[in-house]
Amino acid sequence: MSLLIRAVMATTGFIFCAAAPYQLAAASAADAATTASRPNVVILFADDMRGSAINAMSDEEIITPNLDKLVASGTAFPHAYIEGGQGGAVCVASRAMLLTGQHLRNLKRNGSKIPTTVTLMGETFADAGYKTYGIGKWHNNVEALNRCFKDGDEIMLGGMTQSQWQVPLNHYKPDGNYEGTCRPTEGVPKDQPMVCDHLYEGRHSSEIFADAAIKFINGSKGDDPFFLYVAFTAPHDPRDAPKEFVDMYDLEKIKLPPNFLPQHPFDNGHFAGRDEKLLPHPRDPEAVKKEIRDYYAIISHLDSQVGRIMESLEETGNVDNTIVIFIGDNGLAVGQHGLLGKQSLYEHSVNVPMIWQGPGIPKGEKAAARAYLTDIYPTLCEMLKIKTPKTVESDSFIASLQDPKKPHHPDMYYAFRDLQRAVSDGTHKLIEYNVKDTRHTQLFNLKNDPWEMKNLADAPEMQETKLALRKKLVEHERGSKEDAQFWEGF
Repeated sequence: MSLLIRAVMATTGFIFCAAAPYQLAAASAADAATTASRPNVVILFADDMRGSAINAMSDEEIITPNLDKLVASGTAFPHAYIEGGQGGAVCVASRAMLLTGQHLRNLKRNGSKIPTTVTLMGETFADAGYKTYGIGKWHNNVEALNRCFKDGDEIMLGGMTQSQWQVPLNHYKPDGNYEGTCRPTEGVPKDQPMVCDHLYEGRHSSEIFADAAIKFINGSKGDDPFFLYVAFTAPHDPRDAPKEFVDMYDLEKIKLPPNFLPQHPFDNGHFAGRDEKLLPHPRDPEAVKKEIRDYYAIISHLDSQVGRIMESLEETGNVDNTIVIFIGDNGLAVGQHGLLGKQSLYEHSVNVPMIWQGPGIPKGEKAAARAYLTDIYPTLCEMLKIKTPKTVESDSFIASLQDPKKPHHPDMYYAFRDLQRAVSDGTHKLIEYNVKDTRHTQLFNLKNDPWEMKNLADAPEMQETKLALRKKLVEHERGSKEDAQFWEGF
């Protein structure tokens, strides 16, 4: 990068000079920059990490120095969200939405089947001249994996592992033939072999994926930019962290969240889900504190691996010409509202971390915009002057990257199965439930009650607000089978 470009970036935070490799501004395909001048893109994807889990973005007592540094050197989006899920495996839908730019209502089988007619993010980058490389968790169909990435390594096919120390992995197969089986020595029933061709006994998943990313970065030479996708399996349970990270947290000092409940106040339709069975009902406060401690510890360990990847970008001279995006696929309750998992529409489950760092991106800013993960795809295309595929349905928030004060979506819509629907205008949030023909309504003031503890749905002075939000909610529905089932008889 030239001294002129560096100087303009230092004084303005943006690149506007004619010599710049790209501009953080809207652009048409006609004036697309040459491949060699485009920056690299690195997506670091955490699993089950809620938005408040970064110390610099909340008051939670989680030690995340490397992510804090990323926040300080880039633009964070405290109001980043997922749209929800069509099934209990919310992360399947979330990953499909990120990589396709499509909305939840249009996914096939909760995103577990991405049609060949849909252009994946990696395909778009490969067509633009990028080297595409995938690492880590892949929870969608295998055929889509090889369409999305031309190369990769240490790929885990599936949703979770029984131990972070025995992860069933695959080397990238150019022919897409992922048929080998290997068996961890612990925790996997004999009748449920994992699709994998190798595993490492005693190596933590986060370290394996970070090692693979560093190896790729160190070996990336030449004129072609790279698109690197690193999907961690942490902090998803089992929350196995190295002892030194567990020891960072004194269990006696772990605090329960203000909205801790032994039991959710009514049936939300998913009490029998796997995540909710990790602890018995009603929730024991001490057992929840241990889950919180382990959640914090594995996040701190993940943070250390993010630091290693960032160091490799610096050491190879790539950091000034690389867009780094750190995100999570969904949040997690871990005791909030009497829940443990992510199968709800409370803030702890739909709010996710999102940080952007790179050339031209303002530093130390926290964007006011509310955005979905699925908006990342068109935003990158617009930023890098790559034509956005016609199958992308989401909206670029490049204006909010240029000016962190600019809004994006006026309201946010969320859905979970045919059981829950929600809409938020940024101040008030309405959640509707239809479970076994029993309906419940919640209305929260997110400004005054960010922990969603005081239900205002029956307050006389809130009826107009409730009806206005309910109208917005219905307007978001597009007539899917799940929508019809939810609203029947409402």
